[in-house]
Amino acid sequence: MIGTDLLGIEDLERADIERILDTAEHMREVGRRVVKKVPTLRGRTIVNLFFESSTRTRASFEIAGKRLSADVINFSPSSSSLKKSESILDTARTLDAMDPDAVVVRHSVAGVPKQIADVLAAPVINAGDGAHEHPTQALLDLLTVKLEKGRIDGLTVTIVGDILHSRVARSNIYAFGKMGAEVRIAAPPPMIPAAVETLGVKVFTSLREAIEGVDVVMALRIQSERLAGCYLPSVREYSSTFGIDREKLKYAKEDVIVMHPGPVNRGVELSHDLTDHRPSVILDQVRNGVAIRMAVLYLLSGRRQEDAQRIDLGSGEGR
Repeated sequence: MIGTDLLGIEDLERADIERILDTAEHMREVGRRVVKKVPTLRGRTIVNLFFESSTRTRASFEIAGKRLSADVINFSPSSSSLKKSESILDTARTLDAMDPDAVVVRHSVAGVPKQIADVLAAPVINAGDGAHEHPTQALLDLLTVKLEKGRIDGLTVTIVGDILHSRVARSNIYAFGKMGAEVRIAAPPPMIPAAVETLGVKVFTSLREAIEGVDVVMALRIQSERLAGCYLPSVREYSSTFGIDREKLKYAKEDVIVMHPGPVNRGVELSHDLTDHRPSVILDQVRNGVAIRMAVLYLLSGRRQEDAQRIDLGSGEGR
């Protein structure tokens, strides 16, 4: 069952994931209204506690909370008592004393959301921690595939890129595996984690072999800060061997879709043409991210279990 926190996909059962996806499909309808606001979380307070830079995740959590009529507070570490040597946990306890209904945490160090969850009464949602997990990204990726393909079970998904350092890869491996998809990974050998096969994935060092006959190709951002030394000789070499363009995509299924969590290094992970046009569904991922985060905030914002069976989306103004 979904607990009081969402710290990783690894902790979820398939039924939990299905419930979040089903709830998100209801939430998508709000985004199609003229007035994109419903009273579902009126009177609730959501705190976004981002210690790491973000565009898509932070903005979508803020929009998600506001569309549900929650009061959303964006915490800025640069102007907080952290600059006066206050610890992260003391900062979290201080915020918790103000009785928020959910706290969204993003941090560059793996495990920080869990540490904060251990001392907070409010539910904590992991918005990405180090190379550990990024659960809402994986959930929005599942939703995107489900809407595009009509199912997830039985599909073949290939994740391409820096698997070693990617929290997105880890969460998606768990997510697609739990939902019945075959998951493949493709990367240069130094970017493949040791014993990754134990997670149930098929490992490839040839992009052509990895994407042959697949339904979904997901490219990951190459983190320039990781390129030095033994990981990768050059960006140019990576682009020529693992960058995805229409020519390489011919080996996948005719109706393949291409995904990327963003931001995209254009011409490196994906060709310019694929970044902007079908079969890319990158902007659909962004759109679905708002619906997923609405669903997660709704399900974890302190609402009583019996009430969580009913989603009050209101009548909506301007429908």
